[in-house]
Amino acid sequence: MDEIRETVASYRTKATYQDYLKLPEGALYQLIGGELVLSPSPESKHQRIRRKLGVAVANFADEHYLDEVYFAPMDVYFNDEETYQPDIFFVPWNREKIVEKGRINGAPDLVVEVLSPSTARDDLTTKFKTYERYGVREYWVIDPDDEGVGIYLGDKGRLTLHQQVQGQGLLKSKVLSGFTVEAEYLFRRR
Repeated sequence: MDEIRETVASYRTKATYQDYLKLPEGALYQLIGGELVLSPSPESKHQRIRRKLGVAVANFADEHYLDEVYFAPMDVYFNDEETYQPDIFFVPWNREKIVEKGRINGAPDLVVEVLSPSTARDDLTTKFKTYERYGVREYWVIDPDDEGVGIYLGDKGRLTLHQQVQGQGLLKSKVLSGFTVEAEYLFRRR
């Protein structure tokens, strides 16, 4: 039975960015590996972490005149089969040419993904490889359930683990030089 599914799947046409554009505005889809992937809205813990970190990053960027911090849903286009909506991402002023009216056209300097049961696999595999290949300079992966944070830095086409904390510890950004946040703050309820 599995062989039949694999055979049928191999004949399926991959979706493209043009197919993605036909979706209704606000649809919770990403284009991952040529597949339109529906993500349910994130759980409350995910939302809380995203809000706390997003506000901290946005305030830091504003205070230091570093330019724009964006939040999902906002499209980041890499190629015709890869268009994502990262939880939080940053594009500095000297790269503002990649910011278009309806999308970011290329790799942001900083990307943050807060893992959800429905997205974790893609965030850690396909999306990780795409972020690596297209030159994301810093990638934060936050696991709300394990209260873990991994910060990966891009160098020569590779994302390598730079910092890892579990539950508590000071998180430091290289892309946003001087930005720090306590992991405990992100995970605590109040």
